[in-house]
Amino acid sequence: MFFSDDGPIYIGKAKNLQSRLGSYFGHELLLKTKQMVKEAKRVDFVRVGSEFEALLLEATLVRKYMPKYNSALKDDKTPLYIGITKEKYPRIILLRQTQLVEYKPRVARGFALKKVFGPYIDGKSARMVLRKLRKIFPFSTHKLGKRACVNSQIGLCNPCPNWIETISNFEEQGKQRNLYLKNILIIQKILMGKSKHVKNDMKKEIGELSQNESYEEAEFKLNQLRGLEYVTAKPFDTAVYLKDPNILVDIRGSELDELKKIIGKYTFLDKLNRIECYDVAHLGGTYPTASMVTFVDGEPDKNYYRHFKLRRTKKSDDYGGMREVLTRRKKHFESWGKPDLIIVDGGKGQLGVALEIIGGEIPVVGLAKRYETLIFKTKNGQPAGKAGFQSVRLLDGSAKRLVQRLRDESHRFARRYHHLLVAKALRESGQVK
Repeated sequence: MFFSDDGPIYIGKAKNLQSRLGSYFGHELLLKTKQMVKEAKRVDFVRVGSEFEALLLEATLVRKYMPKYNSALKDDKTPLYIGITKEKYPRIILLRQTQLVEYKPRVARGFALKKVFGPYIDGKSARMVLRKLRKIFPFSTHKLGKRACVNSQIGLCNPCPNWIETISNFEEQGKQRNLYLKNILIIQKILMGKSKHVKNDMKKEIGELSQNESYEEAEFKLNQLRGLEYVTAKPFDTAVYLKDPNILVDIRGSELDELKKIIGKYTFLDKLNRIECYDVAHLGGTYPTASMVTFVDGEPDKNYYRHFKLRRTKKSDDYGGMREVLTRRKKHFESWGKPDLIIVDGGKGQLGVALEIIGGEIPVVGLAKRYETLIFKTKNGQPAGKAGFQSVRLLDGSAKRLVQRLRDESHRFARRYHHLLVAKALRESGQVK
């Protein structure tokens, strides 16, 4: 932030502050930039953890101070605002500066606004913020209608207000509405710059759900927390590459070595260069798909990626889905090559199915989503835990990061194909043009 005697005159964000400030002292500055530098008496900055948080803070400060050298604010076509409507089912929408009427209650396009955030000087920034948040905390952008919207089919409007209104059971309807309103409240807090408080509240809630043995709800909340932590994570400092061009190779090697050391304690593992990870995706048992993603030397190798449309799997049968995809994969061991390790997304059930199909040809481990836990069938069939299985919770470190990347990539690839099948079915049914 550049300050004159009267307060902030320009607010912006930068990944490299030294480089950004240096650019204002060049010889080929625009007249307006020269004038800004001339008026500035001091520079101040606020360090944040991620680019996402920087966008939120920039929008908040610009709205508060309206600095005169943030020239994009003078152009009504550029700045965007994020608005939360004041309705039974609040919507989250993007608004242009000209669509806002600044009086209380705030009104835009004829409806009341509960909260307004911005301006986001770069329109892409506002859209990026909402796109990232909506994948984690779904919300609606449409008015109430008679049937669930298309976005509800791909998890971006879930639970959909249209669907909630059709629920005849009053208690269940209230439960779903509270779930929707909770997502809106969380997004509101994040847009206010309270991400840390949101994460702490979510961790506390996950702990309470686990204690009450509500494991499915706890797992759902844990996945949301992971998504939020990923979005707000501190970016890797790319400056280290200037000091050591081979640092990525070293990092990946360290990850593989640590994972091999952990797995080697519980099952035979000769080498660890090629890893395959499998996941099954479906929507209430419909349009089931599976993914196979492959990492070579710790990096994704999309030449070996495969997705599968499951044909023989019964509704909501994750075990059957895993059995089908691994049976089909085994037929291609010669043509596609064999991995050094197979990771299946799931616990003892999925691992048991995988071992039934793969046998002892390739080391296989399960990955339980709760707390990033690896599941092993122990050496020589000797039980170290229940039914001969051993659970090992991964601690923060290189191995955990590698496994998380594998798991997240397998989820993404499975959901991608699943969404394509859902969209195709909707088009063929005439629901979507």
